[in-house]
Amino acid sequence: MRPFQFCPWCAASLIDGHVDREPRRLCSASCGFVHYDNPTPVVAAVVEHEGCVILARNRAWPRHFYGLITGFLERGESPEQCVIREVKEELALEATAAVLIGVYPFERMNQVIIGFHVAATGNVVLNDELDDWKHVPPEQCRVWPGGTGWTLRDWLRSRGIEPPVMRLG
Repeated sequence: MRPFQFCPWCAASLIDGHVDREPRRLCSASCGFVHYDNPTPVVAAVVEHEGCVILARNRAWPRHFYGLITGFLERGESPEQCVIREVKEELALEATAAVLIGVYPFERMNQVIIGFHVAATGNVVLNDELDDWKHVPPEQCRVWPGGTGWTLRDWLRSRGIEPPVMRLG
């Protein structure tokens, strides 16, 4: 994602205003606006359905890659409400409760991932964001090195399963 080039308040060009400290931040010399570029909160769901983990493929992803259900936290919404909403929107499943697994940095996308386990019931119906899904028994899950992969890893470990880590690339 490209950094801001212009101030959203006064439209002046942003300059490196904090040369002597880290992290460096872009600022407007005209009005004093500081672009902090804080990470975006994202929820991730390890969806347990009929004794298996649901992994889904986003339409924008490579054909071989499946991952967790994710979504952006909306204003006025708790992370628990968000993850239950995302499971309903993306899979049409009813999630009974959201149990926090952990919080993970995802610097490549400037996000903070809030990972949950949710038990869900119903029949899977994909929304237009996803184009495939699969049930994977927990003991057959493999994890990916980074992002939501650590959420799945930590949930599997909590169940006494040490998952293999996939090689990407």
